[in-house]
Amino acid sequence: MFSILQMPELDQVAINDKLWNHYTNMVADVIIPYQWNILNDRIPDAPPSYCLENFRITAGETAGEHKGVVFIDTDIYKWLESVAYCIHNGTGSRFEAIADEVIDLIGRAQQNDGYLNTYYTIAEPDARWSNLVEGHELYSAGHLIEAGVAYYKATGKDKLLNISRRFADLICSVFGSGENQIKGYPGHQEIELALVKLYRLTGDRKYLECAKFFIEERGKQPNYFEAEISKRNGQFLFPELKDYDLKYSQAHVPVREQRTAEGHAVRAMYMFCAMADLAVEYKDEEMLNVCRELWLNTTRKRMYITGGIGSSGHFERFTTDYHLPNASAYCETCASIGLALFGRRMAAIEHDASYYDIVERALYNTLLAGISIEGDRYFYVNPLEVVPEACMDATSLKHVKPVRQRWFNVACCPTNIARTLASLGQYIYAYDENTVYINLFISSSFSFEVGGEKAEISMEVDLIDSGNVSITVKTPTDRRLRLAVRIPEYDRTPEFSIDGKKIHTESDRNYAIVEVEQAGNQTVLMKLKLKPRWIASHPNVSENSGKVALMKGPFVYCLEEMDNGRNLSSVFVDTKETVEEYRDGSLPLGLPYLVYKGGRLTDVEWNGNILYDDARFNIEPTVLKAVPYGIWGNRKPGEMIVWQKALLR
Repeated sequence: MFSILQMPELDQVAINDKLWNHYTNMVADVIIPYQWNILNDRIPDAPPSYCLENFRITAGETAGEHKGVVFIDTDIYKWLESVAYCIHNGTGSRFEAIADEVIDLIGRAQQNDGYLNTYYTIAEPDARWSNLVEGHELYSAGHLIEAGVAYYKATGKDKLLNISRRFADLICSVFGSGENQIKGYPGHQEIELALVKLYRLTGDRKYLECAKFFIEERGKQPNYFEAEISKRNGQFLFPELKDYDLKYSQAHVPVREQRTAEGHAVRAMYMFCAMADLAVEYKDEEMLNVCRELWLNTTRKRMYITGGIGSSGHFERFTTDYHLPNASAYCETCASIGLALFGRRMAAIEHDASYYDIVERALYNTLLAGISIEGDRYFYVNPLEVVPEACMDATSLKHVKPVRQRWFNVACCPTNIARTLASLGQYIYAYDENTVYINLFISSSFSFEVGGEKAEISMEVDLIDSGNVSITVKTPTDRRLRLAVRIPEYDRTPEFSIDGKKIHTESDRNYAIVEVEQAGNQTVLMKLKLKPRWIASHPNVSENSGKVALMKGPFVYCLEEMDNGRNLSSVFVDTKETVEEYRDGSLPLGLPYLVYKGGRLTDVEWNGNILYDDARFNIEPTVLKAVPYGIWGNRKPGEMIVWQKALLR
């Protein structure tokens, strides 16, 4: 236990996948430039950011008041992290000079003692650390630290790293169990996992110990957040939080006692990531077991079929087991990214490929749905059913948008999408001294060393049509190389061959083990059966009773109005009928429709002036065309639905 698998560096992996390359190339070509213009308030029909202007004010270079949300600093930190990943993976060197200028500005905004936060420096300079519940000082610091680590690893330049270390050093001195230290912790978790990254880079143990303090102190009695709120006499930055629920920030009980995913979904995922990291560093089996139970509760009782989590539009939070409403689902894009980060960590700790079934589901569905094909529009919320006319302000569906937006006043998701796509290479492969693990089936190459000599794996994948995964191993010596190839949930019995000769593989924690024993080039072929399949929910998911959803491989499919007409809730599907693939070139990226027979409920001579009348219905035959959920809303606005009523016979 705790022989954690290593992730490759981004310059070791090159992605050449016909689906994913569209998105990963778009980061440098479209997303980073677009977001740079947003952060400089240069797009007039988008909500203003104010982000960089706040830094200029803090640095004393312009005059003005702080504008934007209290945590707006994180937008430029995540932008810098995305730039770092693009430099590291070889697509973003042209942004380095701009990034260096931004880093200089951030350095000029830093206070003499290392403190760095534009809101508190401009608006409330005497109120540092007084509102950990809402103030996001530590959350913002975490994203600064992650950017500093990433930029150093990509460029070797340490200015941003040193800026982040100065702030981290201050935080480590201010917070802790010492007599004159604050016994508090972040209202929004993030700094904990960032401090572990900083420790792993620098070897300075105080960062690890500070991360552990923040996690272990959370939820203890007397409760820090309750005491802090009482001191503020009803004053809140966010008035909607005045009746504060400690579950919202996972501060209701100590983390070792938590067994269910509660509260704000992004906060929860970042905390779970840090808990997994700390379990490794401290060889803490109890903490790891808590992580296992939290993963199971999240993914088996509180997750949507798309990999979305956080079912409530009120406070972006989990509700209870099996409560997964479709039209009002929140499913924040950041929450699914957090789920993927948590799953990646657990897979690396436990050497268990089943975690990547969930990671893959979140990436192929919710992550891709979060950004437009053109790269300049975003979904913050990812529901599983949309009727555009019902998505009204001042209602319970005000959080649902039927079309992607240029930007948001709270813009955590766009920059999070960018940094995830730019670092996708670290999700595909992992390794230890004897084995290369293949976790995601994305066409790519991975360069590494075997016995001090260079070797390479190249993978050609077709997850859309044939299901073939061709893995060519190029080794310089006869030293044995072990491949561990994930056996995905959608085909537990794939066929394997080496250089055309069928082989039998042993299974180890949902990996198929393949021994490559000859020098030179050898090709391992895995043949996956990628048949469309109808999926049902657990019986306790009352929202989906009598309904089915359609999947092919990792892709969840949905119906859109432009292909199937209005009132999609009246559609029934016949799961006994054959589902066929169809292409006419109208879907982005060459993706196919799935076409199948069903029925549509129609009324019999309904009187248009009557709201309720005697039930008189027919079901008329129809042919339905479904599209991958990850690309819905890229053509024409309209209704969308994932779960469809099943014809029972």
